[in-house]
Amino acid sequence: MKTSGGSDAAKRRAGESAADAVADGEVVGLGTGSTAAHAIREIGDRIDAGLDVRGVATSFASRELALDAGIPLLDLDEVVGPDAPGIDVAVDGADRVAGGDLIKGGGAAHAREKIVDAAADRFLVVADPSKLSATLDRPVPVELLPAARSPVAAAVRELGGDPVLRRAKRKDGPVVTDNGNLVLDCDFGEIDDPERLATALSTSPGVVEHGLFVDLADEIHIGTADGIRIERP
Repeated sequence: MKTSGGSDAAKRRAGESAADAVADGEVVGLGTGSTAAHAIREIGDRIDAGLDVRGVATSFASRELALDAGIPLLDLDEVVGPDAPGIDVAVDGADRVAGGDLIKGGGAAHAREKIVDAAADRFLVVADPSKLSATLDRPVPVELLPAARSPVAAAVRELGGDPVLRRAKRKDGPVVTDNGNLVLDCDFGEIDDPERLATALSTSPGVVEHGLFVDLADEIHIGTADGIRIERP
């Protein structure tokens, strides 16, 4: 359920703006998706120019891109925990942005993304104007244990959602996440109370993680046709 829309130039401006906010010596969470990819490439270019940073990848895709860009990588266990350096800043995209709340998971990487983004001291969201909305109104990706498909789907329906199993596009069968799980795309219409829904989904047995990122963003870097706009929720 990857989202489309927004010019590549606008995405590139957003990614490069957030990458420019990364300081020497920092540990950086590297998001997943087309806009975050621009940030990863820009960080790689800045490393070539002398910047000293290390990255923490949020998916197999972002790991491969970071290695290609020459970004030294650390495992999450190396940076989060007692006596660990922590994550200074995370740069990640979003499928929908409404104020400081997000829907993520178009690339089915939202479980690890949420761990990294929540652990960071600063979370910078990169987006183009097509991702902005007054309310969150896209289907919410829910990663779940394969054995829990039926009970999780039932729980989503009780919450007023319409769950659809995400199917792979170039192979038979469902999408399988990096964690070996399935994804239900759950349409709740306009979400008036993201925090309430996030709590309800999190407490549903069988749910690994959902794509509602509530009150986590520190800055939204929005690439436009002719520049960049930074919003602080």
